[in-house]
Amino acid sequence: MKAIIIAAGTGRRISENIKQTPKSLIQVNGKSIIEYQIDALKKMNVEEIFVITGPYSEKFHLENVQYVKDENHDQHEILGSLMVAKEFLKGDVLVLYSDIIFTSEILENVVDSKKDIVIAVDMNWEEHYVGRTEHPLSEAENVLLDDQRRIKKIKKNISEDGSKVGEFLGIMKFDLEGSEKFVKTYDSVIKTNKGKFHDSDTVSKAYVTDMIQELIDSKIHVEPVFISGKWCEIDTMQDLKRAEELF
Repeated sequence: MKAIIIAAGTGRRISENIKQTPKSLIQVNGKSIIEYQIDALKKMNVEEIFVITGPYSEKFHLENVQYVKDENHDQHEILGSLMVAKEFLKGDVLVLYSDIIFTSEILENVVDSKKDIVIAVDMNWEEHYVGRTEHPLSEAENVLLDDQRRIKKIKKNISEDGSKVGEFLGIMKFDLEGSEKFVKTYDSVIKTNKGKFHDSDTVSKAYVTDMIQELIDSKIHVEPVFISGKWCEIDTMQDLKRAEELF
């Protein structure tokens, strides 16, 4: 199994002092976010790791990883960055956002799933937003489930009374068939879609969640893996301080 880490973003929202630092290189108790991720991946025996970089890519000096530079990072959002590494998105592969820290146990839950396409979902997500005034609930990438706990919708800020709503962690896993379905669907969308693409104005400005919704609407099964355990997203200074307390 290989892993692709989407690390083209910067830490400008966290602090002016680190706005020219790739977000994944921000230190949490003396260790960068991406080093926490790589450690978790190695515990799962994932040795082939691809890191997608954007601005300030020269600041990456990680060993035993392969870099893919997103030369046009300012022309698209995170989905476009991921697809810069499309040639490696084949076979068994994990895809990770670069601003999350998680335990290897969470990763193990995802890897153990035998489904074609899997995403990590936290059903206790709201407790992680207590005190996060700089990153409110409305910014969560939510997952709406039906009565059989199948995914109906994935987007930011889902608020439906009485419904089952979780949060997407930014961790996906594909097997051979799953990665083929993902890339084939993306290639089709690029050729045929004009104008708005789910929650984004265009495909070029789309997020990974828009692509997951496209899969669901295309009747391609996306399996939620319900995780429990320690993890956090780091998007603001409050998040960074929380991460330092947790890890």
